[in-house]
Amino acid sequence: MTIVVKVGGATGNSLGPVLDEVALRPSEYVLVHGGSEEIDRLALALGRPSRYYTSPSGAISRRTDRAHLEVVILALAGNMQTRIVRELAARHVPAVGLSGVDGSLLVARRKEGARAVEDGRVVRVTDDLAGSLESVRTDLIDRLRQGGYVPVIGPPAITSDGEIVNVDADRVAARVAAALRADSLVLLTNVGGVRRDAEDPGSRIPRVDASNEAEVLGAARGRMHKKVRAAIEAVRAGVGRAFIASSATPSPVAAALAGNGTEFV
Repeated sequence: MTIVVKVGGATGNSLGPVLDEVALRPSEYVLVHGGSEEIDRLALALGRPSRYYTSPSGAISRRTDRAHLEVVILALAGNMQTRIVRELAARHVPAVGLSGVDGSLLVARRKEGARAVEDGRVVRVTDDLAGSLESVRTDLIDRLRQGGYVPVIGPPAITSDGEIVNVDADRVAARVAAALRADSLVLLTNVGGVRRDAEDPGSRIPRVDASNEAEVLGAARGRMHKKVRAAIEAVRAGVGRAFIASSATPSPVAAALAGNGTEFV
């Protein structure tokens, strides 16, 4: 059994209950993490506040120039990853934190021609060091798991030319799950699934056929748009099932697998 779980860093996410579940059956899990709130906190403390842009499709992306990329690396490969590994150690679970740069674990190409909507106009984003994933080095992940370690993986990634680029953690989780032929991908967030109305918890969409994603993509806004894209990519690439669900509940992975979220098949 292989379950890839992506844990987020936005306000309202709960890390402890996820790690409690991992500690029960560590051999089944591969963790992927984001850390948007930690990046924003550190960026503000360093006087380099985060900037975002919205694409014509409605997806919100972090604007990562060279100065901000340094903040991303410190926040994710340093603070966030170390915290997860430390908290697993406190649960007597050996874990190894890896950024996508380590061992060229995540190879990406730098995005060219990204577009943003500004003041009603579509403009080109020219200073963004963002990337699109091309491959995952699964042999490195397999060796860690065979050695009894839980892999804890996060952005950034590296290009074939050795340039570091920021990549979306949800898309990382999808590609890792696909590369490992995982049974399930669970994208944990601060809401209980995809909603038709973002303000109405009762409008949750319980199940999505990935071959007909128009309805759910139309409902997804902001950062949820990328999570939906990631879930669809995963099941289309052969992952058994993918879920978007809340981390703020006891046993959040088990709850997601039981249908307390949005399931993609």
